[in-house]
Amino acid sequence: MDFIFSLATSSVLVLTVIYILNILRNRMNNFPPGPKCWPLVGNVFSIDLKKPQRTYIELSKKYGPVFSVQIGRKKMVILVGYEMVKDALVNYAEEFGGRAYMPVTKNLEKGLGITFSNGENWKTMRRFTIATLKDFGMGKSTTEERIVEECSYLIQHFASFKGKPFDNSIILTASVANIIVTILLGHRMDYEDPELLRLIHLSTEYVRLLGTPMVTIYNMFPVFGFLPGYHKTIVKNIEEMYGFIRSTFVEHLKNLDVNDQRSLIDVFLIQQKEEAEHSHSYFHNENLIRLVRNLFTAGMETTSTTLRWALLLMIKYPDIQEKVHNEISRVIGSVHPNYSHRTLMPFTNAVIHEIQRFADIVPLNVPHETTSDVHFKGYFIPKGTYIIPLLSSVLKDKTQFETPEQFNPNHFLDSEGNFLKKEAFMPFSAGRRGCAGETLARMELFIFFTSLLQRFSFRLPPGVTNIDLSSEVGFTNVPLECMVCAIPRA
Repeated sequence: MDFIFSLATSSVLVLTVIYILNILRNRMNNFPPGPKCWPLVGNVFSIDLKKPQRTYIELSKKYGPVFSVQIGRKKMVILVGYEMVKDALVNYAEEFGGRAYMPVTKNLEKGLGITFSNGENWKTMRRFTIATLKDFGMGKSTTEERIVEECSYLIQHFASFKGKPFDNSIILTASVANIIVTILLGHRMDYEDPELLRLIHLSTEYVRLLGTPMVTIYNMFPVFGFLPGYHKTIVKNIEEMYGFIRSTFVEHLKNLDVNDQRSLIDVFLIQQKEEAEHSHSYFHNENLIRLVRNLFTAGMETTSTTLRWALLLMIKYPDIQEKVHNEISRVIGSVHPNYSHRTLMPFTNAVIHEIQRFADIVPLNVPHETTSDVHFKGYFIPKGTYIIPLLSSVLKDKTQFETPEQFNPNHFLDSEGNFLKKEAFMPFSAGRRGCAGETLARMELFIFFTSLLQRFSFRLPPGVTNIDLSSEVGFTNVPLECMVCAIPRA
C-alpha cells in the first residue's frame, strides 16, 4: 500500500513539474497566450467539442486574434479574423503551409495523396491534379457541358416528384459527385447505382465522424486507440473505399491507351509507366488510391452541402428566391444557364456568395502546421505547431460584413446593385493550401443553382411552417435533413 501511495505521489509531482515547466517555457519563448490548462488533459473540458469554433471565437475576445489552446499534450494556435488568417496563409504561406498530423488519418493516408501530405509528394500531386483538371476542362466549356448535362438528369429527378415532398440530400450529393466521378473515372454513374450510393455513404460518414468529439479526443489521445470508437469506423470505411479504387484502376490498366486518355486515373497510370524506371517516382499505386479518394470527397462534399443549404435558404427567404427567379427570367429565359451568365446576374451571384458565407461549410479549415519556426504578430511559434486558421471567423468577421450572423445578399452588392467582390470571402481557404478545385466548384454552384431555380420554386411541405437552420455535428456544417417541395415554374 505504501508503495502504491508513493508511486501515485511521485506521478503527481512529476506531472506538476512538467506542467509548470511547460508554462515557463511558453512564457520565455513568447508563445501565443491562452487559457490555463490542466496537466494531461489540457483545455479539453473548456472547449465545445461539437462546435469548437464557438469556443475559439469567444476565447479570442479575451486573448486576442492569435492565441493558443491545448488538448492533451497537443498545443494548437488559433488564428481568428480576416486580417490574421489572410496574413498567415498568404503573406506567410510557406511557414504556415504544412498539413497537420492527425492520428486518425496517419495509417490511412501514409503521407500520400494531396489532402494530408507534405513536402515533395504534396507538391507533385497538387501540380498533377491542377494540370489534369485543366486538361479535362476545369473552367472551360467542356466541363461546363458536363455540368449542364448532369443538371438535366437532376431536374428530371426533381420533376418526378410532381411537387410532392422529398428528401434531396442523397440526390444532390449524387449529382455533384458525378462531375468529379466523370473526371476521375471517365464516365458518370446512375443515381441508383449501388456502388455510387455506397461510395457516397462512406465518404459523407467519414467527413461527419472526423468532426465528432470522440474522434477529436482520439486524435489528441491516440494511446487509447485500442478502445472501440468512431476512429475504427473511419478506418473500416476508408479501407473499403480504397478497395473500390484499386479494382477500378485495375480495369483501367486493361484498356489503357496513351492516345485516348479519358480520365485522371488514365493520365496517372500513363505517367506511372513513363516513370517506371525512376526509383523515387511519386506516381505509384498507393498515391493514386489516396489521390482519387481525396478528390472524390473534396469534389463532392462541400459543393453538394452548399447546394442543400441553398435550397433551404431560398425556402426560408421566399422574397430572395423570387428576386432570383425574376433575374433568371430576365437574363436567361428558358435557355440552359452557363457560367458566363453570372456577370449579367449580380443579384444571383451575390446570393450564391452569401449562401457560401452564411453556411460556413468548413468552419475550422483543415488543420495546418508550421513548417519552420516563425515570428508572427510578435509571438514565437515553433516548427511543427498545429495551426487552426478559423475560416468561420473570417466569413463572419464584423469588420468585413455588416450583419455577419444574418443571411444578407447585400454583403456582395454595392449601392447600385452591382456585384461587389469581398477579399474576406474565403470559403475555399487561401494560400498554398487553398482548394485545388475552386474554379470547378464555383462553376458547379452557379450552374446547378440557377438551373434548379430556373425550373422550380422551392417550398416546405403542406402543414410545415418552420425551417430549422441548425447543422449536424461533424467536420463540415451539414444541414439537418428536411423534406422539400419542388414546384415546377410555368
